[in-house]
Amino acid sequence: MNVAVFVSGRGSNLQAIVNSPGLKNHVQVKAVISDKADCRAFQIAKAQAIQTFNVGSKTGFISYDELAYHLEELKIDLIVLAGFLKLIPIKFINYYKGKIINIHPALLPSFGGPGMYGINVHKAVFEASAKVSGATVHFIDDTYDTGKIIMQKCVDITDVSSPEEIAERVLQVEHQILPLVIQKFAEGKINIVDNRVIIN
Repeated sequence: MNVAVFVSGRGSNLQAIVNSPGLKNHVQVKAVISDKADCRAFQIAKAQAIQTFNVGSKTGFISYDELAYHLEELKIDLIVLAGFLKLIPIKFINYYKGKIINIHPALLPSFGGPGMYGINVHKAVFEASAKVSGATVHFIDDTYDTGKIIMQKCVDITDVSSPEEIAERVLQVEHQILPLVIQKFAEGKINIVDNRVIIN
């Protein structure tokens, strides 16, 4: 299975995908896409000889229509948003309907929506005095963080003293479940039954 990964930051989830033993024989990351010219995740991509693209309206960036053309050439089967902070255009989502997933650093449907990314999420969780947090992998639809949930994992945060501590614990969970979900896609074990995502 050929995968494209969208990132905006350092790419720790991209690194987890590249390093995952469970994906070695199933998955090949063929492209890394970012909305930032100086995206640190590109360093990981280049070290693995993975093709990179900048997408958006900035000078020198390609459009989503152009990106779709390149991804077709690369025969991409699954698109993974791994810390990508921009809303994907609906035309692009419809073109890859059911083939775009996202990792969110909280237990959706709580602590999601516009502006809820990165440390903003963990600050909100901390300020709510939540006792658990975690990560969610979900399908993408036309709004932030509302697509069907594929997999979640909780982490105990009863003893944390800062949002940064929550972030550290949740990131470990992200690195576990995102490669696992990708593996399940590659094995054809993810289906929607009675409006719920079932993993076989």
